[in-house]
Amino acid sequence: MSRVNSLLSSIILLACSVGLWAQENPVAKARPATSKPSAQRPTARPRHKFWDTENIELFNGVGAVRMLDYASTRHFRDQGDNEWLLTNSTVDNRPLFMGIELAGTGASIGVSYLLHRTGHHSLERWVSIVHIGVGVGGSIHNYALKPMKANVRQPDLVPWLKTQPLP
Repeated sequence: MSRVNSLLSSIILLACSVGLWAQENPVAKARPATSKPSAQRPTARPRHKFWDTENIELFNGVGAVRMLDYASTRHFRDQGDNEWLLTNSTVDNRPLFMGIELAGTGASIGVSYLLHRTGHHSLERWVSIVHIGVGVGGSIHNYALKPMKANVRQPDLVPWLKTQPLP
Protein backbone atom coordinates (compact mmCIF):
# COMPACT_ATOMS: atom_id res chain seq x y z
CA MET A 1 0.00 0.00 0.00
CA SER A 2 2.88 2.40 0.68
CA ARG A 3 4.13 1.87 -2.90
CA VAL A 4 0.71 2.92 -4.21
CA ASN A 5 0.67 5.98 -1.94
CA SER A 6 4.16 7.06 -2.99
CA LEU A 7 3.31 6.53 -6.68
CA LEU A 8 0.08 8.48 -6.22
CA SER A 9 1.93 11.32 -4.47
CA SER A 10 4.57 11.45 -7.21
CA ILE A 11 1.96 11.66 -9.97
CA ILE A 12 0.02 14.41 -8.19
CA LEU A 13 3.19 16.45 -7.61
CA LEU A 14 4.24 16.01 -11.23
CA ALA A 15 0.81 17.05 -12.50
CA CYS A 16 0.75 20.10 -10.23
CA SER A 17 4.27 21.23 -11.19
CA VAL A 18 3.43 21.65 -14.89
CA GLY A 19 2.07 25.16 -14.29
CA LEU A 20 5.32 26.38 -12.76
CA TRP A 21 6.96 26.48 -16.19
CA ALA A 22 4.21 28.81 -17.43
CA GLN A 23 4.86 31.55 -14.87
CA GLU A 24 5.99 34.89 -16.21
CA ASN A 25 9.34 36.40 -15.43
CA PRO A 26 8.65 39.61 -13.44
CA VAL A 27 12.03 41.09 -14.45
CA ALA A 28 11.14 40.92 -18.14
CA LYS A 29 7.88 42.81 -17.52
CA ALA A 30 9.54 45.65 -15.56
CA ARG A 31 9.52 49.11 -17.14
CA PRO A 32 12.81 50.71 -18.02
CA ALA A 33 13.93 53.32 -15.50
CA THR A 34 13.90 56.13 -18.10
CA SER A 35 10.22 55.84 -19.02
CA LYS A 36 7.77 58.28 -17.50
CA PRO A 37 4.48 57.05 -16.09
CA SER A 38 1.58 57.92 -18.37
CA ALA A 39 -1.08 60.37 -17.28
CA GLN A 40 -3.87 57.94 -18.08
CA ARG A 41 -4.55 54.91 -15.96
CA PRO A 42 -4.39 51.75 -18.02
CA THR A 43 -7.62 49.82 -18.04
CA ALA A 44 -7.53 46.38 -16.49
CA ARG A 45 -7.71 43.97 -19.41
CA PRO A 46 -7.36 40.23 -19.32
CA ARG A 47 -3.96 38.98 -20.38
CA HIS A 48 -5.55 36.30 -22.57
CA LYS A 49 -8.87 35.15 -23.89
CA PHE A 50 -10.69 32.61 -21.77
CA TRP A 51 -11.00 30.09 -24.60
CA ASP A 52 -7.33 30.20 -25.57
CA THR A 53 -5.39 27.09 -26.58
CA GLU A 54 -4.00 26.36 -23.11
CA ASN A 55 -7.40 26.55 -21.40
CA ILE A 56 -9.01 24.38 -24.08
CA GLU A 57 -6.31 21.75 -23.56
CA LEU A 58 -6.72 21.92 -19.78
CA PHE A 59 -10.52 21.61 -20.03
CA ASN A 60 -10.13 18.62 -22.36
CA GLY A 61 -7.81 17.11 -19.77
CA VAL A 62 -10.39 17.67 -17.03
CA GLY A 63 -13.08 16.00 -19.16
CA ALA A 64 -10.79 13.06 -19.94
CA VAL A 65 -9.91 12.61 -16.27
CA ARG A 66 -13.59 12.66 -15.29
CA MET A 67 -14.30 9.92 -17.84
CA LEU A 68 -11.29 7.98 -16.51
CA ASP A 69 -12.78 8.36 -13.02
CA TYR A 70 -16.10 7.05 -14.33
CA ALA A 71 -14.42 4.01 -15.89
CA SER A 72 -12.24 3.26 -12.86
CA THR A 73 -15.16 3.60 -10.44
CA ARG A 74 -17.30 1.30 -12.58
CA HIS A 75 -14.36 -1.14 -12.66
CA PHE A 76 -14.08 -1.44 -8.89
CA ARG A 77 -17.86 -1.51 -8.44
CA ASP A 78 -18.01 -4.42 -10.93
CA GLN A 79 -15.45 -6.20 -8.74
CA GLY A 80 -17.74 -5.83 -5.73
CA ASP A 81 -15.93 -3.00 -3.92
CA ASN A 82 -17.98 -0.27 -2.27
CA GLU A 83 -17.91 3.41 -3.14
CA TRP A 84 -17.16 5.63 -0.15
CA LEU A 85 -17.68 9.13 -1.57
CA LEU A 86 -21.09 8.54 -3.16
CA THR A 87 -23.61 5.84 -2.36
CA ASN A 88 -23.38 2.55 -4.21
CA SER A 89 -26.87 3.05 -5.64
CA THR A 90 -25.80 6.41 -7.11
CA VAL A 91 -22.73 4.92 -8.77
CA ASP A 92 -24.68 1.89 -10.01
CA ASN A 93 -27.18 4.18 -11.74
CA ARG A 94 -25.02 4.77 -14.83
CA PRO A 95 -26.87 7.75 -16.36
CA LEU A 96 -26.96 9.52 -12.99
CA PHE A 97 -23.27 8.86 -12.35
CA MET A 98 -22.37 10.05 -15.87
CA GLY A 99 -24.34 13.24 -15.17
CA ILE A 100 -22.42 13.75 -11.93
CA GLU A 101 -19.12 13.38 -13.80
CA LEU A 102 -20.23 15.87 -16.47
CA ALA A 103 -21.38 18.29 -13.77
CA GLY A 104 -17.93 18.04 -12.17
CA THR A 105 -16.35 19.00 -15.50
CA GLY A 106 -18.75 21.93 -15.88
CA ALA A 107 -18.10 23.10 -12.33
CA SER A 108 -14.35 23.09 -12.95
CA ILE A 109 -14.77 25.18 -16.11
CA GLY A 110 -17.16 27.53 -14.26
CA VAL A 111 -14.73 28.14 -11.39
CA SER A 112 -11.96 28.80 -13.93
CA TYR A 113 -14.19 31.31 -15.71
CA LEU A 114 -14.98 33.15 -12.47
CA LEU A 115 -11.26 33.37 -11.66
CA HIS A 116 -10.57 34.59 -15.21
CA ARG A 117 -13.20 37.33 -14.91
CA THR A 118 -11.76 38.53 -11.61
CA GLY A 119 -8.21 38.68 -13.02
CA HIS A 120 -6.77 35.63 -11.25
CA HIS A 121 -5.30 34.15 -14.41
CA SER A 122 -2.74 31.93 -12.71
CA LEU A 123 -5.36 30.45 -10.38
CA GLU A 124 -7.68 30.02 -13.35
CA ARG A 125 -5.27 27.48 -14.83
CA TRP A 126 -4.38 25.89 -11.49
CA VAL A 127 -8.00 24.84 -10.95
CA SER A 128 -7.76 22.55 -13.97
CA ILE A 129 -4.23 21.39 -13.18
CA VAL A 130 -5.17 20.34 -9.64
CA HIS A 131 -8.41 18.75 -10.88
CA ILE A 132 -6.43 16.66 -13.38
CA GLY A 133 -3.85 15.66 -10.76
CA VAL A 134 -6.41 14.59 -8.19
CA GLY A 135 -8.49 12.78 -10.81
CA VAL A 136 -5.52 10.80 -12.14
CA GLY A 137 -4.48 9.91 -8.59
CA GLY A 138 -7.98 8.76 -7.70
CA SER A 139 -8.25 6.64 -10.83
CA ILE A 140 -4.91 4.99 -10.13
CA HIS A 141 -6.15 4.22 -6.63
CA ASN A 142 -9.40 2.78 -8.01
CA TYR A 143 -7.58 0.47 -10.43
CA ALA A 144 -5.15 -0.61 -7.69
CA LEU A 145 -7.95 -1.89 -5.42
CA LYS A 146 -8.13 -5.63 -4.97
CA PRO A 147 -11.47 -7.37 -5.64
CA MET A 148 -13.58 -8.19 -2.59
CA LYS A 149 -13.90 -11.79 -1.49
CA ALA A 150 -16.99 -13.45 -2.91
CA ASN A 151 -18.40 -14.64 0.41
CA VAL A 152 -18.12 -11.24 2.17
CA ARG A 153 -20.74 -8.70 1.18
CA GLN A 154 -20.48 -5.25 2.70
CA PRO A 155 -23.77 -3.42 3.16
CA ASP A 156 -24.55 -0.17 1.43
CA LEU A 157 -23.37 2.81 3.48
CA VAL A 158 -26.80 4.45 3.42
CA PRO A 159 -29.36 1.65 3.16
CA TRP A 160 -32.38 3.92 3.71
CA LEU A 161 -31.68 5.63 0.35
CA LYS A 162 -32.47 2.50 -1.61
CA THR A 163 -35.71 2.89 -3.46
CA GLN A 164 -38.41 0.32 -3.00
CA PRO A 165 -40.35 -0.92 -6.04
CA LEU A 166 -43.82 0.52 -6.43
CA PRO A 167 -46.70 -1.92 -5.74
